[in-house]
Formats: sequence, C-alpha cells, structure tokens
Amino acid sequence: MLNSAVKKKLHEGTVIPAHPLALTEERQLDEAGQRALTRYYIDAGVGGIAVGVHTTQFEIRDPEFNLYQKVLSIAIEETKRANVSDDFIKVAGICGPTEQAIREATFSKEIGYDLGLLSMGGLQHLSEEELLERTEKVAEIIPVFGFYLQPAVGGRTFSYEFWERFANIPNVYAIKIAPFDRYCSIDVVRAVSHSPRNEEIALYTGNDDNIVNDLLTPFEFTVGNTKVEKNIVGGLLGHWSVWTKRVVETFEEIKKVRNHESIPKELLTLGQQITDANAAIFDARNRFKGSIAGINEILARQGLLQGNWCLVDREVLSPGQAEELDRIYASYPHLHDDEFVKANLSKWLAK
Repeated sequence: MLNSAVKKKLHEGTVIPAHPLALTEERQLDEAGQRALTRYYIDAGVGGIAVGVHTTQFEIRDPEFNLYQKVLSIAIEETKRANVSDDFIKVAGICGPTEQAIREATFSKEIGYDLGLLSMGGLQHLSEEELLERTEKVAEIIPVFGFYLQPAVGGRTFSYEFWERFANIPNVYAIKIAPFDRYCSIDVVRAVSHSPRNEEIALYTGNDDNIVNDLLTPFEFTVGNTKVEKNIVGGLLGHWSVWTKRVVETFEEIKKVRNHESIPKELLTLGQQITDANAAIFDARNRFKGSIAGINEILARQGLLQGNWCLVDREVLSPGQAEELDRIYASYPHLHDDEFVKANLSKWLAK
C-alpha cells in the first residue's frame, strides 16, 4: 500500500521533475553531476522526483551501459542525505516487457521508491488486454503511476475503455497524462471520473505543451445522476527538470487561484510563454528528436551538467535548436532560475 503521507501529498498536487542523466564527454556516468541534480531539485522545493524515466534516458537499462540500478540508487541516497520529509514522493521509471517490468518494480520497491511510473512505450506488439495484465502484475509489487505517453516518442493511442479498466486496477494511485492531445487527455480524466476508484487516483500532467492550462482546468462529467469534478493536481514533467526553482514558484501561484471564479490573465499569458519555451527545449519542430539534449543543454549552460551529451550518438541538438534556446533565454528571463543555481552550484557539486 502507498505510504499515507505520500498519498496525501500526491492528491494535494506537487511538482515532480523527471530526472536527467549526468554524463562526462566520454559518455560515462558523472556521479558528482548526478548527485548535484538531485540536490538542486530538493533545494528548489519540489515535492518529489522521478528517476529512470524518459528524461533519464531509457538506454540506462541496456547491458552496454547498465546504469539503471546505479542511477536509481544515487537518487535514494541523496534523499536520505537531505533528510527529506516523509511525504517526499519518490517515483521509479518502470518499462519493458512484463518480466523486465517486474524486475524493475521489485528493485525499486526494495530500495525505497514509493511508486512506479509504468511506461507502455515500445510495446506496440502487446494488446490492450495484455498491457492491463502487465499492469496488474506490477501493481502487486509497487503502487503504480500510470503513464499515457505520446506516440511521437514511442507511445500509442489507447481506447477510453482501456483507461476505464486501468483505473479500476487496485494499487493504481496516479496517472501521468502525456499524449499531447486534448481528446486523449480528456479520455483519461473522464475514465477516472467514472471509476469507483476516482478518489483514489491523482491525475498529473505530462503534457509539456499545455502545462499551465492543464493545472488550471476543472473537468466536470455526469456520472449517473451526479456531477463529478476532477482536476489535474500536479505535474510529472521533463520540462520541470530545468529552471525548477521558478517552476515551484509558478506552481504555488497556480494552486492559489485555480479554484477561483476567475483566473488572472497574466497567468494564462505565462502559460503560453512556457509552451513557447518548451517548444525550443523539447525540439517540437523536429518531432522532439532533440528533447533530451535540449534539457541537458539548459542544465549545461547553468553549470549543472558538463555538457548536453546523451548515451547514444543520435540524441543531439537538432539544427537550429541552439539558436531557439538562445531566443527563449532572451525572451523569457522571468522563467530562469540562473541566479539560484549560481548561488548554490558549488555546494551541490561538493562531495
């Protein structure tokens, strides 16, 4: 079962950045940099971290790198070192065929992760029924954080009925909605709203193209004779792995007004600016090919990473992406947390 303090925080809503991978120029793990990133997120005030996910690079599982256990263990060590609160949410990325997912769930639970973010990417050969069976087996080991991944980066489109059944699986406590598609996003919210487990499941946005609007929008559906309202209460996002101090501040601003009758125009405008910034960081014009390198480039410019390198050669900035990053840096200085990083970097990089 899910820790009660973690469950409470999960349902209140919080900031959960998707943790990147720190590498040297030789594409070896930069352990000091990896620890510095976790320290950065904790000091920025996040409510949790997600490790071993897309932003951490799925290739950490490949035998030639064999970094999955090491990277997940480093993050746990740093949360203990920082003496984080009992409600700090530790999410482990879990992926692959059922046997692999079970191994990852077992390891993650053993070392102290609270939930497993269960990716269904790369499993196009499995039917929806088979994916539901896989989820049930993983949920027997660790509380599950579902994940609707967009097709452009290896996900697929699921039926409404899939999410309806997914929500009814015991030990599913959250779903990250990240199809980058309004119709698909509504499918998940509606399915959960109709589930008898509605109040057990927290919804988180992973729609990096619509972060602020997702967090501000109340969804309402008729279930039987009752109006049911459901909110996306927080986010688990790769975009939130950069400029994270400002992310936390913005999230607190959103929480203060999202139940009001009116929303400040400035906050809606800020949402569009964040989407514009995300387009550059995630390389939207090139179907997200440079998304991980884009995240790493921002962190490298701040000194948190040695460079924007990824484990595989094909993961690089796209032509023109660096110039787009220059543009958003100049256009939106209020989105940066460069001064915060500069003031603390030496502390985070210390052994």
